[in-house]
Amino acid sequence: MSVLIADDHPLFRDALKRAVLQALPDAVLREVDSVAALHAALEAQPDTELLLLDLHMPGAAGFSALVHTRAQHPGLPIVVVSAHEEPAVIRRAIAHGASGYIPKSAPVETIVEAVRQVQGGDLWIPSAARGAATPLKPAEVGVAAQIAQFTPQQFRVLNMIAEGLLNKQIAYELGVSEATVKAHMTAIMRKLGVSNRTQVALLASHLAVDADAIGNGAESFEAGTHAQ
Repeated sequence: MSVLIADDHPLFRDALKRAVLQALPDAVLREVDSVAALHAALEAQPDTELLLLDLHMPGAAGFSALVHTRAQHPGLPIVVVSAHEEPAVIRRAIAHGASGYIPKSAPVETIVEAVRQVQGGDLWIPSAARGAATPLKPAEVGVAAQIAQFTPQQFRVLNMIAEGLLNKQIAYELGVSEATVKAHMTAIMRKLGVSNRTQVALLASHLAVDADAIGNGAESFEAGTHAQ
């Protein structure tokens, strides 16, 4: 079984590898430490059978990497592994398509149980978050659906915009021309139905894990939707 571990903390990746091998002794493990490396790994090995995904890695923020990877690889079971343990965060991850959620504070036995259950086709949720589902806000659902249409490169540009990088900086990071970045910007704004990078960043904030970080972007989303 091919398992990919996506986390930017080497020590925690090692802990996950040990737990996965307890759960699936014959697993073939690979590891990446950024969203760019995640995209490359899944493209190189599309038959990956399980992904363990940290919510916070270089190139991603909040639920964005989960949403985009879920759309790009709809048949791939994704287990979110995160330091966030709030029930509402866990339920949002499941609502965005995660097959399981493992808090980073969980003991090895819990990780083993979760991996086995998801590998068997079931959903795994920590007991503290079980019960009634938390419905996603309409604006969050809308933004997730729009981001699902992005190419991997557009997704990388989106997150760099959300981080406040300028076109020149984005071009340098991606190794492309500023004209290429502007072309990606045009495509991103068209897909989101907005007209400037500030609105792009506001919409991206709907996928933040911290609910307090989600400003009043609903109006921007509604305005952008009507502008399409």
